[in-house]
Parts: sequence; C-alpha cells; structure tokens
Amino acid sequence: MMCGITGTPGTGKSSVADELARRGYPVVRLEETVGGYVIGEDAKRDTRIIDEDRWAGEFTPVEGIVEGHLAHLLPCDRVVILRCRPDVLLDRLRSRGYSEGKCRENAEAEALDVCLIETLERHASKQVLELDTTGMTPARAADIIVDFLEGRIPASHGRIDWSDYLMGAV
Repeated sequence: MMCGITGTPGTGKSSVADELARRGYPVVRLEETVGGYVIGEDAKRDTRIIDEDRWAGEFTPVEGIVEGHLAHLLPCDRVVILRCRPDVLLDRLRSRGYSEGKCRENAEAEALDVCLIETLERHASKQVLELDTTGMTPARAADIIVDFLEGRIPASHGRIDWSDYLMGAV
C-alpha cells in the first residue's frame, strides 16, 4: 500500500514522516524525486516549477509512505492531508525565512482548501483522511495515520474550515 502524506508547506509533513520512519515505516521524500522534473523557476513566487504530470506519470509506486506537498498527485492507495490554521502556518513559514509573499500565498492556499480539493479530484473520498495538526505533536499525528492505514479509523474530510481567515486575519 502506498500512502501519500500531503499538505501545504508548514503543516508538519516532514516531522510526521520522520516519526513514521522512526517507527519503521518506509518513507520516500518527494523532494528527493523531483530533481529531473524541474522545468523552471518562478522568482516572483520564490518556487521551482515542476512538470507535475510527467513526474507523477513516471513515479514508481512504493510500499510505504510518500511525503511531500505533491504526494496527492500520485496513484496512492490512501492519502492523508495535513492541515494547519493559517495564522499558525504564517508563523511557521516566517520562522523558516520564507518571503512574506510566499508565506501569504501558502496561508491563502491553506484557507482555500487547495490540497483537499486537488486530492479529492484524484482520489475516492474513502481513501482520504484530513488531519488538523495545528496543536498536535508529530507523534500523535503519526498514531492517527497508523490507525487510518490499519483500518481502525475511517476516512474523513471536509470538516476543517479556515475560510474566516480569508476575511482579514491572514
């Protein structure tokens, strides 16, 4: 089974994947797989442009966890979308030294459910778990993900609503 862990930058994907790896789950970092698929740079947005269709089409499925903000583009058996309140997300991204524009763009994407929408466009809803990591430790998030993978908790999504942050809090 291939499980994707996706979400807006800053939601905790790497930390949760680190915890799952410590528990013995094989983890593939998508950041390490996109190098040959970079087709440009967007200096204004401070980001690389990836040929997502070619990358996803040529990705060899794995048994285990695939972690990265593009994981939901892959043919995963299950997908976990990590979410974080946009104001907390802004603080996390600023502490990483991201430009203010990039911080705001990501906080707005989080408030607009971009990863959730993209995931549901590609995967059956029974395969998707949305998880609010705002005040959660990586260990607790990993516990929930393991329960989802092992069928102890059902898929669940659509209950997180950050839209009020679009009205001025972001």
